Amino acid sequence: MDESTSLEGKRRIRIIPSCTVREESGKVRIMLEMPGVRKENLEIKIEKNELAVRGKTDEEDPKGSYLVRERPRGDFEKYFTLDDTIDTENVSAELKNGVLDLTLALKEAAKPRRIEIQS
Repeated sequence: MDESTSLEGKRRIRIIPSCTVREESGKVRIMLEMPGVRKENLEIKIEKNELAVRGKTDEEDPKGSYLVRERPRGDFEKYFTLDDTIDTENVSAELKNGVLDLTLALKEAAKPRRIEIQS
């Protein structure tokens, strides 16, 4: 984790979220753990061959004092380099229970195809 300075001038922790990337049924799924990030504080961009995911937790801490605090708060950032097999026009995202689930379709030419054997 790094520290960064937000627009308000406060020091914020930069967090690289844990992720899982897998291929299934002609798609690539990326699941990122981003606890405390709300939909309105999330930005997902694809520019050229880079997928950028950024999210922020709320600025204010809840009232009271912590006895244990294991979840980080700050700015989540993760970048992925996409190859030419990804259809960047066919991407969907869902945020549920602190997990961002991205689905990226593969281009038709990149999907495996079955070859029939002639007898």
